[in-house]
Amino acid sequence: MNITGRLTRNAEVRTLNNGKQVVNFSVAVNDSYRNKQGERIEQTAFFDCSFWKSPNVVKMLTKGLLVELSGRVSTRAWVTKDGEAKAGLNFHTSEIKPLGGGKRAETVQATTEADNNGDKDDLPF
Repeated sequence: MNITGRLTRNAEVRTLNNGKQVVNFSVAVNDSYRNKQGERIEQTAFFDCSFWKSPNVVKMLTKGLLVELSGRVSTRAWVTKDGEAKAGLNFHTSEIKPLGGGKRAETVQATTEADNNGDKDDLPF
């Protein structure tokens, strides 16, 4: 399954007791449709994501980054200390494709714009 959304916070690496590392992050996925009355309905689903292949991806996974993820979905349910029932969606990520936005993309864009503002008379043709 593939989902596309924006990171809601910076990713974090967690080291388990057995020494394995997992990257955890959260993604918001927006969807919209028109109801029978023709009104546009906006919906947002939040996924708690985990990535086990490499902790190095944490450097690029910053809040606001638009990503396309491949993996599988699972659900979870729990009861809070106050007795309130909660439910959530987990996305077990197998592939991450950054699409834009976030701090890293802004830095790359700013660098590219600075490079393009050079002397226009130095064109090679």
